[in-house]
Amino acid sequence: MVGWFEIPVSDMSRAKNFYETVFKVEIKEVDFGGLQMGWFPNHNDSEGATGTLIKQESYIPSQEGTLVYFISKDVQNELDRVEAAGGKIYQPKTKISDEHGFMGVFIDTEGNRVALHSNA
Repeated sequence: MVGWFEIPVSDMSRAKNFYETVFKVEIKEVDFGGLQMGWFPNHNDSEGATGTLIKQESYIPSQEGTLVYFISKDVQNELDRVEAAGGKIYQPKTKISDEHGFMGVFIDTEGNRVALHSNA
């Protein structure tokens, strides 16, 4: 079970704007003891972990490594906003199976590979 995630960023303002545009949420900027963070909203009544954008020299944006999946009502909704927000589509909406729904993957403005999942 995932409890928290951190997405590395080089430019907090740019990354915050990208994720707010793609997901239609408000990211709360926080100075956590000198560590620059952008907290995603916590939806206590929904499934999944919450997390943060994070800027620090030991956090390096990358397309390799761990892949975070954001839950969506329909993957295509967020994918349709990615390029206008400055990102790139890495994998368009793709059917996994009848049982497991759909996925899509994008590259954010910082160079991170991030995925989406939906049943629709």
